[in-house]
Amino acid sequence: MSNKPNAREAIVDTASRLFFTQGYHATGLNQIIKDSDSPKGSLYYYFPHGKEELALTCINKTSEIVVRQLRQYVEKEITVIEAVQEFLHQMVSDAEESDFKGMVPFSFWVAVETSCISEELRTACQTVFMDWQDVILQRLLEEGTDTQLAADKASVVVSLFEGALLQTLTCRSTGPLLAASRLVPVLLG
Repeated sequence: MSNKPNAREAIVDTASRLFFTQGYHATGLNQIIKDSDSPKGSLYYYFPHGKEELALTCINKTSEIVVRQLRQYVEKEITVIEAVQEFLHQMVSDAEESDFKGMVPFSFWVAVETSCISEELRTACQTVFMDWQDVILQRLLEEGTDTQLAADKASVVVSLFEGALLQTLTCRSTGPLLAASRLVPVLLG
C-alpha cells in the first residue's frame, strides 16, 4: 500500500517516540502519520485496528529491545549482581548522552496510562514486566537461588530499574541509578 518500503517501521518508530515523550493519550494518529512522513493509508494498512494495535506493536518492540539488552549482560561470564550493575551503568551512560531526554520508564509511558483503558494493553504491559523479570529470574536460578526467592528478587530488580530511571529523569541526575547500582548486591546477594 505504501510507496516507502519501510513505512511500517517509520510508523512504529515515530509512534514509540511520541508515546514515550507525550504519552498515549496526547499522541494522535494524525501526528504519527505526519511525523513519520507516511501516507495515512499506510497506518491503516499496517494497523487496521488503529491506535491500540499500534501501541501493542510499540509495547512489544520496547520489550524485545530491553530483553535483548538484559540478556547481553546476564549471559556474560559474570555474576548476576555484576550483570545488573552493568545494565544500570549503561542506563546512566544513556541518560547522560541523551541529556536526560528521550528515556522514559516503560511503566510511566504506557503501563500506568493505558492499563485502565484496555485490558489488551494492560495484559501486554504485564507480559513485558514478566519477560524482563524472567531474564533475571533464569540467571538467579542458574546461580542456585530458590525459585520463589529468585522470582521475588527479579520483580524487585525490575521495579528498581523503573523507579531509579524515573527519579534520574525527574531530578536530571544519575544519582538514583548509581544508588540503585550500589544496592544491587544487597538485593541479590
